[in-house]
Amino acid sequence: MTIPAKITLLTFGVSDVERSTKFYESLGWKKSDKSVEDTTFIQLGSIVLSLYTYEKLAEDALVEAGERQTFPGFTVAINCGSRDEVNTVMAQAKSVGAKITKEAQEVFWGGYSGYFADPDGYLWEIAHNPFFDFDHNGYLTI
Repeated sequence: MTIPAKITLLTFGVSDVERSTKFYESLGWKKSDKSVEDTTFIQLGSIVLSLYTYEKLAEDALVEAGERQTFPGFTVAINCGSRDEVNTVMAQAKSVGAKITKEAQEVFWGGYSGYFADPDGYLWEIAHNPFFDFDHNGYLTI
C-alpha cells in the first residue's frame, strides 16, 4: 500500500481555540456543527481546517510543546483567480485584525501575492499564479 497523495485535515495548535475560531469566522468561514469542545472544524473546499489547543496537540502527537518558534517553516496558501481577488482577500483579512506581514505585490516567480498572520502567527499566503488552473470545483490543479 502507498500513502494516499492527499491532505484531508490541517490542524493548527492554537493558544485560544475560541479566539481563533472567531478570527476565522470573521473571514466568512463557517464553523462545522461537528466541532467539539477544544476543537473547531472548518470546511475549506476539499480540506478541513482544525483548530485545537496547542498543548493538547503536542500531547496527542507525543512531543514536547516547548516554545513556539517565530516562523514554523511552512505557510498555507489560498490561490485566487486574479490580482484584484488577492487585494480583496488581503483587505478583508486586515479588516478583521490579521497582521499583514507582506503587502500584496508582484513576485519573482511571475505572480502576485501577499501574506497575513492569524492570531497565533500562522502565515497565509494569498496569491494569484497565472500559471495554475482550477478545476470545475474551484480546486487548484497543477
